[in-house]
Amino acid sequence: MFGGEPGADCAAVQWALPRPRRLVSPVGGTGRDRGRGTNPEQLFAACFHGTLSLVARQATLGPGAIAVAATVGFGPVPGGGSGYVLRVDLVVKWPDIAPEIAAPLLEKAHALCPCARMVSHGAPATLAPAP
Repeated sequence: MFGGEPGADCAAVQWALPRPRRLVSPVGGTGRDRGRGTNPEQLFAACFHGTLSLVARQATLGPGAIAVAATVGFGPVPGGGSGYVLRVDLVVKWPDIAPEIAAPLLEKAHALCPCARMVSHGAPATLAPAP
């Protein structure tokens, strides 16, 4: 929900999500939105960071200074299809871990990460009017 305050019913988790000014360009993450709430880039990066940290610990590697940057785009379906799609690009900096060691762990984290799975495989959704 953009421009609202989604969260759990218990109010333990709540975020302010700024309404993007344009819906066919990357959503959030630019200077115009800084300080106005959590953006999709931060949410995707945090989710992948947590999953990769878990995968690193399972592989007996310390997650150390993993840094994840995300770019989120929202635009028309490529090739002229109808509707809109979400695209997420992640860049991971993992100092002191060789690329040949990091690559399979990144793939495993991508397969496990709920946000990455949602984008890659779609997420079931329901729609119902509020009572």
